Amino acid sequence: WLEHVDSGEDGAMRNREPYLELEAVDVWLGPRLVFEELSLQLHRGEHTLVLGPNGAGKSALVKLLSRELYPVVRPGSHLRIFGSETVNLWELRRRVGFVSTDLQNGYRPGVPAADVVLSGFFGSVGIGRSQPATAAQRQRVIELMEELGLTALAERPFAQLSDGQKRRLLLARALVHEPELLVLDEPTNGLDLRARHQLLAALRRLAAAGTTLLLVTHQIEAVIPEIERVLLLRDGRLVGDGPADALLQAGPLSALFDTPLRVVEQEGWRQVLPG
Repeated sequence: WLEHVDSGEDGAMRNREPYLELEAVDVWLGPRLVFEELSLQLHRGEHTLVLGPNGAGKSALVKLLSRELYPVVRPGSHLRIFGSETVNLWELRRRVGFVSTDLQNGYRPGVPAADVVLSGFFGSVGIGRSQPATAAQRQRVIELMEELGLTALAERPFAQLSDGQKRRLLLARALVHEPELLVLDEPTNGLDLRARHQLLAALRRLAAAGTTLLLVTHQIEAVIPEIERVLLLRDGRLVGDGPADALLQAGPLSALFDTPLRVVEQEGWRQVLPG
């Protein structure tokens, strides 16, 4: 089932400049075909949710944007990032910030918290002797840690932090270049209620300040009210694309997760209950 809902407002969003353009792309992850002839555009200034069950292809979509995965090259197919089929990775890191549980799980455990944030300038998982930081870079780290309530943790090794502190630290790391796009892959996985609410509050501030958000998750409660557009993924297929108010409803979500569901909404937040 493919559900597409297009209103006048939705159409206006699609006139914004795309940061990701996929045209009939095939993508393999090892021996598995993840996407077959997937076509999609994501736009600057459009806060977008990619929602789907585990194994739907959500993280693969993020890896296409981060250039960790590449589509099969064939006639009539292309992938463009910020309008270009050739991407300079350093330029990409300046324009796009990434936060993921994969990065958290793979980060070097002994790195002090302040250096975790600083490593965002170098795209590394620590700070080496060959990476001297400027005064301006260190000042940016101080500012971000203050904004996200992390100042007291500056000297603490990464491994000694809670999951919520680690996630906010990686958010600060992703923001060092003041990116125009922030990509969050399952950002609230494993967080307790307090840590989740702190992280979501930070995302709402970023959205209000003009940072474009791409939120990738299977958790409805992690969807902030600022999300405008929703993409529904299942088994590597785009099965829904439209405004949040239309797709974050019982019918589309029940079909997506193949189970009866009810949606309770209050002040733009949603909870999913058994149907």
